[in-house]
Amino acid sequence: MQDYPWFKHYPPSVSKEVDVNAYNSLVDLFEESVKKYGNAIAYECMGKKLTFKEVDEYSINFAAYLQNELKMKKGDRIAIQMPNLLQYPVVMFGALRAGLIVVNTNPLYTPSEMKHQFNDAGVDAIVILANFAANLQEIRNEINAKHIIISQIGDMLGALKGGIVNLVVKHIKKMVPDYQLDNVHAFKHAIASGSKSTFRRQEMIASDSAFLQYTGGTTGLSKGAELTHANIIANMQQISAWMTPKLKEHKEVVITALPLYHIFALTVNCLAMLKIGAHNVLITNPRDMPAFIKELGKHKFTVITGVNTLFNGLLNQEAFRNLDFSALKIAVGGGMAVQESVAQKWQKVTGTPIAEGYGLTETSPVATCNPIDGTEQLGTIGIPLPNTDIKIIDDEGNEVGAGEKGELCIKGPQVMKGYWNKPEETQHVFDGPWFKTGDIAVIMDTGFVKIVDRKKEMILVSGFNVYPNEVENVIASHEKVLEVGVIGQADDKSTEKVIAYVVPKDKSVTAEEIIAFTKKELTNYKIPKEVYFVDELPKSNVGKILRRKIKEIHENKS
Repeated sequence: MQDYPWFKHYPPSVSKEVDVNAYNSLVDLFEESVKKYGNAIAYECMGKKLTFKEVDEYSINFAAYLQNELKMKKGDRIAIQMPNLLQYPVVMFGALRAGLIVVNTNPLYTPSEMKHQFNDAGVDAIVILANFAANLQEIRNEINAKHIIISQIGDMLGALKGGIVNLVVKHIKKMVPDYQLDNVHAFKHAIASGSKSTFRRQEMIASDSAFLQYTGGTTGLSKGAELTHANIIANMQQISAWMTPKLKEHKEVVITALPLYHIFALTVNCLAMLKIGAHNVLITNPRDMPAFIKELGKHKFTVITGVNTLFNGLLNQEAFRNLDFSALKIAVGGGMAVQESVAQKWQKVTGTPIAEGYGLTETSPVATCNPIDGTEQLGTIGIPLPNTDIKIIDDEGNEVGAGEKGELCIKGPQVMKGYWNKPEETQHVFDGPWFKTGDIAVIMDTGFVKIVDRKKEMILVSGFNVYPNEVENVIASHEKVLEVGVIGQADDKSTEKVIAYVVPKDKSVTAEEIIAFTKKELTNYKIPKEVYFVDELPKSNVGKILRRKIKEIHENKS
């Protein structure tokens, strides 16, 4: 390992080594926070507030229900498929307390995406919002999950308000498509039933798995990063130490607009903030900018996290620019590169810089971050967190020096155990203890790290990974398509957009037809924004479609 001047950039109060073994499990962390903060507000959503004690009570009830009525045992997998609602922390902490492994699932997944993830993870139970139950109905007979628990948006908003919200969502806004699912359990029944049962606390050790966080793979099929309690605790401790200079226990109000099912919000917003007793404001639908900004106006928020598109979207709203930012201490950007123009405008409007960080699902997620003491460097991903080593290697695996480009590798206690049931893919991304990110980076003379390009052919759309093979497989299944190649192209709105080049089998096929077809199988961010038709695609001598050549063709066209 080469010696880089990282530590001179650490604030004096931040050690280069923190105690990553402070807790045996996330349950220990949760119970400590409940004991310390008790009647303080833990979570707020749609005006309803839950104290730490209330989350403790509800999650124990849910855990007891899982143990007694559903007969689930330590190590069983449970999928959670919902946006940011009060139900999420209740279900997640309840599942962890029962010793289960949580499989976070994007609510916007199509039935085929859900089917792959549920079967790959071998989930025994699924907790799903009613709004998405129609998708589950389509695959119910193709998955092995024994138990389905359905919640409605208003279930934790109180009897009167919750009832009204559920009525409006289903019958007025028509946001709940009709579905027919047999032998399902209602979330409210689960909580009530569990309150009459006995909860048996599970003993866990740090090496027990806590989450299966699904990420894309080179084959186009998502794979589960197996994250242990130790992985998540380590990253939570690293993040907490990083923010220590500015954040105080029991004093912070954090805005959580990023979904808790995403590893960024899960570790940074949910767990690191839980440790310091922060008041966590959950935003269910940040795409509704007027409602989001109205909610921001109700709080003297001190912390906000987001991706570039979220920050940019807010900045383009006059109502946001007129908010009071006097309490804001920290804004953290991740998930995708923060554009320099956005960072500069954000600081001008709010008076607080965006501290850009870097990480992956496989690293729980944060590996590097800019300091939060005003010494951040725009256009970089900062420096390694405590207990974290990084290096840059060339194509032969040799470490290169400052200023030289190569693949970024990470070593630290936050690095995943491996990919769930995929030993060969796990072996492929590890070199001993080093995780090979597939991202091309350079360590500058200052020690700050800059991402240059991606070694993988991944397309990054608004912080979410899109893998070309997955999109190609869907388009290739269209009866009028002969061949297809998918690439990413720079886009001002979402970092990159998905573009498809198609060799038609039937010349009558249209771009609109292809796009409509993909909407049936893919989540919105994976759908091509542009489709071009060509007579042939560039290939290697063994017939492999060369996406880099397609990119060259597209750039020359532009």
